[in-house]
Amino acid sequence: MDKLRAVEAISGADLVSAQFACEMDSRDSLAHLRSEFVVPKVNQVGGKSGTDNGDKECIYMCGNSLGLQPKRARRVVCEELDEWAHKGVTGHFRHAQQRPWVSYREPVVAKMAPIVGAKPAEVGVMNSLTTNIHLMLAAFYRPTAQRYKVLIEGKAFPSDHYAVESQIRWHELPANAMLLAEPRPGEHTLRTNDILDLIAREGASIAVVMLSGVQYYTGQAFEIARITAAAQASGCVVGWDLAHAAGNVPLHLHDWNVDFACWCTYKYMNSGPGGIAGFFVHERHTDNSDLRRLLGWWSHDQRTRFDMTNEFVPSPGAAGFELSNTPILTSAALLGALQAFELAPLQRLHQKSVLLTTYLEHLLLARVGSHIQIITPQKHRGAQLSLLFASEHVFTRVFDALTRAGVVCDERKPNCIRIAPVPLYNSFSDVWQCVDTIYSAVAH
Repeated sequence: MDKLRAVEAISGADLVSAQFACEMDSRDSLAHLRSEFVVPKVNQVGGKSGTDNGDKECIYMCGNSLGLQPKRARRVVCEELDEWAHKGVTGHFRHAQQRPWVSYREPVVAKMAPIVGAKPAEVGVMNSLTTNIHLMLAAFYRPTAQRYKVLIEGKAFPSDHYAVESQIRWHELPANAMLLAEPRPGEHTLRTNDILDLIAREGASIAVVMLSGVQYYTGQAFEIARITAAAQASGCVVGWDLAHAAGNVPLHLHDWNVDFACWCTYKYMNSGPGGIAGFFVHERHTDNSDLRRLLGWWSHDQRTRFDMTNEFVPSPGAAGFELSNTPILTSAALLGALQAFELAPLQRLHQKSVLLTTYLEHLLLARVGSHIQIITPQKHRGAQLSLLFASEHVFTRVFDALTRAGVVCDERKPNCIRIAPVPLYNSFSDVWQCVDTIYSAVAH
């Protein structure tokens, strides 16, 4: 907030004015990154504001659900289609761009590892998020008579809940093997100390702690380092679902000593709808022969993989957890998307993200504060703010107005709207126009 106030003082533009948003955009050293993305037009996303602005770019505030298409993703996918057309099967070993398909994972994980704070050898790319959660739990969830519970959020994303629930049933364990962390009565978010207290009380019975890096509904960013250390001190394995965290908040998975993590790549990493997922296994586990990991051909050491001996030799690192050959077209989209992250230091992207979300919060409170409750914690969050409206009627009126104006965000009924300005492609003017649309809807 201090930086915003400083610009207000220097420029003379009122912080809640459209002029101030333009002033911030003019000072944004990362503004050029927007040109790396394809921004849909208002009339393409269902906007109905008339022909005057139907051909203008929409206000896209939904990177927490699906990121915009990077132009580089299209280019890299087209390059792979050309390789397939011109090389056929030989593209596995000979590639015009020096990306032979047989080792395609390597440039992908090399670019993704810094974003999650890992060594490349600790990162893998395969499948989708929930499939990878199941594969990680197959290796790391080893219940005993005394230690058999899995701790998750009471309001975890349904897929996580179902995955853990089905793992418990598969092991033929009682329903109380799922331990739920709930907010205090009347609160929307979990307090870190309450999570730590729960682990301290139940730790001897917990096999795995698996929480979200950023909670999908509230936007709360969990204190991964503190929770991981406390759970491991109680003898628990700790995994994280980073679907809403990867590419959004600073992560240091290796340094935080996280056991495993999984994430999708189509939100803040912009790999495209249903894009291939990523995972992390700390290096201290990757060569552990005691882990009951599930195996496939691609788990085998690439140096002898094509010898076809059926005598398994694991690939070193996270690669030893991958099952099948890398899906090239979805990985190509991810590879192109990750190239955008190399155009600016991650720290500067995070700094802009903090500014955008702080600005969004200030405008919301200043202009429509009496109509909303922001349930996302101020100190622990990423790009997303989650707004609760006093009634379903107001919520519906606001969301319909946003849709008509070509402002893309998402709803969680009965009364929550999630807004996520993304530093790679959103501007301060985007934020101002989004809030102005909400203001118009509630004021009239």
